[in-house]
Amino acid sequence: MSILTSKENSIYTIAEMSANHSGSLDRAIEIVKAAKDSGADCLKIQTYMAESLTIDCDNDYFHINSGMWDGYNLYQLYKEAATPYEWQADIKKECDKIGIDFLSTPFDEVGADFLETLDVKAYKIASFELVHIPLIKHIAKKRKPMIISCGMGTVEEIQDAIDAIVGEGLHKEKITLLKCTSEYPAKTEDMNLLTITDMIERFGTKVGLSDHSIGATAPVTAVALGATVIEKHFCLSRDIKNPDSNFSTEPAEFKEMVEAVNAVNNARGEVRYGPTENEASSVKFRRSIFAVKDIDKGELFTKDNIRIIRPGHGIAPKNYENLIGAKAKNKYERGQPIKYEDISL
Repeated sequence: MSILTSKENSIYTIAEMSANHSGSLDRAIEIVKAAKDSGADCLKIQTYMAESLTIDCDNDYFHINSGMWDGYNLYQLYKEAATPYEWQADIKKECDKIGIDFLSTPFDEVGADFLETLDVKAYKIASFELVHIPLIKHIAKKRKPMIISCGMGTVEEIQDAIDAIVGEGLHKEKITLLKCTSEYPAKTEDMNLLTITDMIERFGTKVGLSDHSIGATAPVTAVALGATVIEKHFCLSRDIKNPDSNFSTEPAEFKEMVEAVNAVNNARGEVRYGPTENEASSVKFRRSIFAVKDIDKGELFTKDNIRIIRPGHGIAPKNYENLIGAKAKNKYERGQPIKYEDISL
């Protein structure tokens, strides 16, 4: 299985560890195993140090004053949530060992170059880095598939990112955009998932969903609308508190979500009219025109001697009006289907 390629006719699912290791490498390794057992195709981490994202400054500009991270300053939050660089080779080694893809989000050029030493197969761009065009260009030069979360992104900002990638020689076929609502947790009424169908048409890339909502409603809906990738934060238990735990998915929930999105994807199928192979045997139970009384040759068909009934061995109901008042060209016993040779058009 290669990156972004799941089992046949299955949705590619990404379990995002983020801060759910809660400062323990052993827990991080447990999360890798639990993600695999829960049906995830990929385990994702984040590659940054607090200094990659901000500075250690405590003035008002750097304070978070609302939401689930209320009271933190940015440096404190990122310091607590970071996955140490020295763990990441071990995490990838465990992924390789048990057969689950490894993916990470670098937040600066140093992080991207570090991931290259781990022989990663793809790169993820976070929603908040969508406008970081220099970083996007730097990663695009590595010529590997790129997954881009588009939370808060305008059409112009998303197009700028695509143009930057293509401008570095990476084909659009290697770009996957993820619809994302950058709320933690995301409210379903704010998700605007119909945007997925527009993104597919407008940008000409594969499209998925990076989901911060609770439950499987949004992923299932996204797949019904054409999403091919689902990313969801993943934890061993929401009782293990950390900056991401409140909106993360536990293993049993993730497994149910994987099963649900794949069932919906199978149900999507293809554009098709007419009976399927498994419906073919049911066609005979449609209605058709039958003799409900004995009819002699030359006798007129009437509403009294023919009816539209099941099964479907006679001519189609659309011919009923043409038959009324016409002469029977053959003799019929009650319960025989009327044949096409009796239609005079």
